[in-house]
Amino acid sequence: MTNIRLSSLAALVLAVAPLAAQNAPARAPNSQGRIPILEYHLVSDKDSRWGRSAEHFRRDLELLYQRGYRPITVTQLIDNKIDIPAGTSPVIFTFDDASPGQFRYIEKDGKLEVDPSSAVGIWLAFNKTHPDWGKRATFCMLPGAAAGHAFFGDRNIEGQKTAWRMQKVKFLAEQGFELCNHTLWHANLAKYGDAMVQEQIARGVLAIDSAVAGYKVRTFALPLGIWPKNRALAKSGSWRDPKTGREVRYNFDAILEVSGPAAHPPTHAKFNALSLPRIQIVGMELEKTLDDLEKKGERYVAGPAAK
Repeated sequence: MTNIRLSSLAALVLAVAPLAAQNAPARAPNSQGRIPILEYHLVSDKDSRWGRSAEHFRRDLELLYQRGYRPITVTQLIDNKIDIPAGTSPVIFTFDDASPGQFRYIEKDGKLEVDPSSAVGIWLAFNKTHPDWGKRATFCMLPGAAAGHAFFGDRNIEGQKTAWRMQKVKFLAEQGFELCNHTLWHANLAKYGDAMVQEQIARGVLAIDSAVAGYKVRTFALPLGIWPKNRALAKSGSWRDPKTGREVRYNFDAILEVSGPAAHPPTHAKFNALSLPRIQIVGMELEKTLDDLEKKGERYVAGPAAK
């Protein structure tokens, strides 16, 4: 009986969510307010230092929606294309490391379906009941790391076949999500020389291009939040494939740090696209961040669209 009541209550909350958001109190525009860039890693059945349970991830989406936040990508931020309804606030979701829990497939009768318990599955389901939420998030991927961190799973880790990897990356791009580079296998760039740093970064870009030909990767997430000794190589560089002779160049417009406060907007004097701070979502950090922005009057609020 208890389970039935809880399920009914959950259904009611979802049903009234769009109405509640429409009836939310109006907020005065604040184009100089801060914008939270959220950082997620593992999405699984329980919370951990680097993990968020699927249940809490669903709750995060609902909490942000109810508080009047709408997602944008990193590229929308740096291009100052914050096209969200007046009175709402932008939030950026970033997913690091490309683990299976972020995007898992289930094979049924020879066809692939997005696992509804994975982050992408949860997002798509939420978007169906909240059409104004949109498909906007930034996935910072590893194509060659261990333990399934290779374009969202390989070698049957969590049931994910190696052959599905490129298809997942292509699907994300087709849906409108942003593809972001996080190096080849999450190397600590400070430990290596210039040649290795450029190879790690360039091969990450090359892998994305192999999945989505011609895709312009504009955002790079520093592994472990650590810069290479030659910091300039985090933004731009090149590597030549010794097997094919092909030269791969990269030149990013945004670089993501591993921690920090909510970011300044692109029109603010302190905005730095090449050092964007992020908020690691563990425990109650999301609620704390939103409360602090509200309390201090530092929340970015979109104004009416220019005519």
